[in-house]
Amino acid sequence: MIYFENISKVYNSHSAALKNVNLRIQPKEFVSLVGSSGAGKTTLLKLLIREEEPTEGKIFLDGVDVTAIDRKNLHHLRRRVGVVFQDYKLLPAKTASENVAFAMEAAGRHDAEIEEDVPQVLELVGLGDKAQNFPHQLSGGEKQRVAIARALVNRPDVILADEPAANLDPINTWEIIKLLQKINDLGTTVVLATHDKEIINSIDKRVITLDKGEIINDQERGKYLV
Repeated sequence: MIYFENISKVYNSHSAALKNVNLRIQPKEFVSLVGSSGAGKTTLLKLLIREEEPTEGKIFLDGVDVTAIDRKNLHHLRRRVGVVFQDYKLLPAKTASENVAFAMEAAGRHDAEIEEDVPQVLELVGLGDKAQNFPHQLSGGEKQRVAIARALVNRPDVILADEPAANLDPINTWEIIKLLQKINDLGTTVVLATHDKEIINSIDKRVITLDKGEIINDQERGKYLV
């Protein structure tokens, strides 16, 4: 379970990104964080993976206080939480297969594991035939699939997807959302941050609405209300 306890994030005296947020996310949930730009969605995700530190409060992942983990041990946390960004963050000089393998290498996986798991996860995201393609040879939707494969390959408990379809056309957008739903169906917790009303209204899962750093609505099977 993920638990944000009295979380606030203040960047300066004029800007509070989050204000006293309390939030529980259960294992295997699919949760959408919605709200306009600047509502606090991305900040919440960054705090969970310790890209940023809270000004106040604590964050727990299965009872472990994330905010208290020593920086030298953060790699253990980041194996458990995969992240998908809107701009893919692929390494341009590496193939799709090598981009995914790099995530396993960084996690200290053995060569035999990498050789077995990388083709499997590329098949899962529908890119088994593009393993040797470089990012510049892939469409936007395919790049995002590689990014999802990279986030998945270490078998995390949680996938965080921050506006994963923001740069995609409508067809690829729906393909990426269907893929995230498939991953969730296989037992991985998914937290999706988006401001896309159509996406949210089609998923029919839990929706948490943020506005100016505060949770203003939490619906078990929700719609986009902003």
